Amino acid sequence: MNKHQDESFEEDFDEEEYDDMELLERMETLREDMEELNVRTLDDVIQQIKELHQKLDAKA
Repeated sequence: MNKHQDESFEEDFDEEEYDDMELLERMETLREDMEELNVRTLDDVIQQIKELHQKLDAKA
């Protein structure tokens, strides 16, 4: 690998590492939110959304 290819590889790696760190942060936040909302699966989230929509629609 020449110097230019090596620098390009490092830039790509840094970008990939940054993307992975960003995804990790999002996933950890999602986990914390799910714990706070007492939901364990996406189906639980969908069900709670449906119930809240029905509750709010009933009040309208």
